[in-house]
Amino acid sequence: MDVLALEAKNVTGTETEKKSAPRPKPKQPKKAKRIVYFEVEIVDLKTKEKLLLLDKVEPTATVLDIKALFHKSYPKWYPARQSLRLDPKAKSLRDEEVLQTLPVGTTASFYFGDLGPQLTWGTVFLAECVGPLIIYLMFYFRLPFIYSPKYDFTSSKHWVVHLACMCHSFHYIKRILETLFVHRISQGTMPLRNIFKNCGYYWCTAAWMAYYINHPLYTTPQYGQQQVNVGLYIFLFCQVGNFSIHVALRNLKSPGSKVKKIPYPTKNPFTWIFWLVSCPNYTYEVGSWIGFTVMTQCVPVLFFTLVAFIQMSVWAKGKHRSYLKEFRDYPTLRSSILPFIL
Repeated sequence: MDVLALEAKNVTGTETEKKSAPRPKPKQPKKAKRIVYFEVEIVDLKTKEKLLLLDKVEPTATVLDIKALFHKSYPKWYPARQSLRLDPKAKSLRDEEVLQTLPVGTTASFYFGDLGPQLTWGTVFLAECVGPLIIYLMFYFRLPFIYSPKYDFTSSKHWVVHLACMCHSFHYIKRILETLFVHRISQGTMPLRNIFKNCGYYWCTAAWMAYYINHPLYTTPQYGQQQVNVGLYIFLFCQVGNFSIHVALRNLKSPGSKVKKIPYPTKNPFTWIFWLVSCPNYTYEVGSWIGFTVMTQCVPVLFFTLVAFIQMSVWAKGKHRSYLKEFRDYPTLRSSILPFIL
């Protein structure tokens, strides 16, 4: 009995110790971080009139989000038409920039500018290509009111004229198909007024070239078939090279991504020029028109080639500077458009 009583006492003592042992305090729930909302004021760039005040804008909102909110109050100014700036003389802010990373306080003022009606770049590219294709064929088939009535709907007796038409048509059909199925255009839109300038240049130069190449008095190249063949080989080589570069640049980006990467040569030999040039698509484009110039021996084609080279050199230099600025490890051996020269 004494043993049983002792065991019962021990059990009772143990239970008492358990009851008297301090219990761990429950963890307090973490307080949610307080979100500091922004107040965004949108002011007209020209009149300095306050157009809209946006209250409680989240700090993670992008410039595009702010444009969308502005669009709700002013439906005629859709996001692509808006230019928002922090200063009237500053550059327009990019759509992907985040509000809390901008040099503003919790009360921010944006200056709004109207960019005018916009068109997608794809639409502009198609208009630039379809026009020259149709216009050239009008001269090739010698539609009425172009040359003398006796030449209406006649064809040239020179083989190079037919070859030039095939090459010209191939070039622009290729560009149309690339616009539809190859290019991933990162830029959104461009002002509607620019399409008249861009299309006017391409359409008028196409008509100028076509008029002389398809003219009944057109004379063949000085060195005959040999010169035509050399020009044709240059043209075709550069056309394949240009397409190869466009495919390589397309594969560099995933759909919808705006992340920029350094383009490098692939297994395709036509892309190996990337070792020496930042914009080989322009290099091949100029080469194509040089071949077309040699093949046709036509002054308007030569003029178009020179102007195209000057313009593409400007674009290539800008792209090259952009690469050097964005990538510290960008290959220093590369030139913009011509290896070791330009």
